[in-house]
Amino acid sequence: MILLKSEEDLKVMLESGKMLSGMLERIGKEIKPGVTTADLNRLAEQLFEKAGVESAFKGYHGYPASICTSVNNVIVHGIPDPSTSLKSGDIIGIDIGIKDRGFFTDTAETFAVGEVSTQVKKLLDVTKESLRLGIKKALMGNRLTDISWAIQSHVEKNKFSVVREFVGHGVGISLHEDPEIPNFGKPGNGPELKNGMVLAIEPMVNAGSWESEILNDGWTAITKDGSLSAHFEHSVAITKNGPLILT
Repeated sequence: MILLKSEEDLKVMLESGKMLSGMLERIGKEIKPGVTTADLNRLAEQLFEKAGVESAFKGYHGYPASICTSVNNVIVHGIPDPSTSLKSGDIIGIDIGIKDRGFFTDTAETFAVGEVSTQVKKLLDVTKESLRLGIKKALMGNRLTDISWAIQSHVEKNKFSVVREFVGHGVGISLHEDPEIPNFGKPGNGPELKNGMVLAIEPMVNAGSWESEILNDGWTAITKDGSLSAHFEHSVAITKNGPLILT
């Protein structure tokens, strides 16, 4: 069942989403060679505590950390670790979510560490642009896969591939709500987009094959061929005035 949010709900989620966006920006400023992913998780926990909010991820189905830190060939759900130090040329996806006043918001960004190659910059730019194009299709009266196709077509036009195993989702009362939002698929299918729907739209894009596998920790998802992967995400409300980016 797809839950619709009221104007009051969206007001709270917008305030929360702006706060979350600021936290991600603050963490991004600390991303540099020599920093560990555990350092970034510790900073997130300090920010959550100061703001009086909860991590959306910690304890979720047993997830052990407060944010996800996905380095290089890790697609999503990388677990922060004091032994994982960033080095120049790496990329790292930070996935961060909070629960605030009964509502969840969720966002992600992939950052370059130090200097990266032109091709790596292209991967990040294409993934970020595919998110923007997907959000442009988050309009009342459109169908869910209009978003999916906008993402997939842009990614594949640029010779990258869209991850199939992991998808976006509804968000609000729960961290993961209906509907699932694949980043692939022909347009014109799926539920009609209605006022009050809130979607976590999150393209995950690989430099090589779209295939993935999960490590023995049960969480860390990596590219099967070892290629780099990028991830960008916003929580977006469907409104009468067009898409409203909450994060």
